[in-house]
Amino acid sequence: MGKKKFFLIFFFIFFVLVITLFFLNFFLKKNISQKIIDNANNKENVNNSNIIKNVNYQSKDARGNEYIIDAVEGEIDISNSNVIFLTDVKALIKMNNSENIIITSDFGKYNINNYDTIFSKNLIINYLENKITGEYGDFSITRNSMIVSKNVIYTNLENILKADVIKINIETKDTVIYMHEENKKVNIKSRNKYGSN
Repeated sequence: MGKKKFFLIFFFIFFVLVITLFFLNFFLKKNISQKIIDNANNKENVNNSNIIKNVNYQSKDARGNEYIIDAVEGEIDISNSNVIFLTDVKALIKMNNSENIIITSDFGKYNINNYDTIFSKNLIINYLENKITGEYGDFSITRNSMIVSKNVIYTNLENILKADVIKINIETKDTVIYMHEENKKVNIKSRNKYGSN
């Protein structure tokens, strides 16, 4: 009888152990699977964020002027979905009655409702033989203007000009150049090697 009792106790312990291992294995796998699914969902949330690659917007005003803006990357502003923060920005303004204006900058802030754009860092504007560089630009179709500030340098075939601010009417090309402080003057240097400075 001792061997039979020993065999039953051994079988019972073996049975409980197998069932315990089965349940632990099942619940552990389910828990691990759930963690893997949760991690995958978190990665999807990161991938489904507000980043847009190869951004392109095009618009036309009532006069038929066209505004095209491209960027390597855009990020939608979480607090205002009408605003997109851009990286590596290139813009083209096609004027009906004038030559194209090309604008580049490292960064931008574009409003998809009114097309206003803030350009920042390494701003370059090219128009015909004119080039304006600066650190900050505020372009507005509704205002019909471009305001460039911070380390502004304007160059053309004849002059190099340094100022704090340049305001340009995009339609008429009327330009206002000034310094923030009254006691400072706009610096103009002639590019003509025979002219005076």
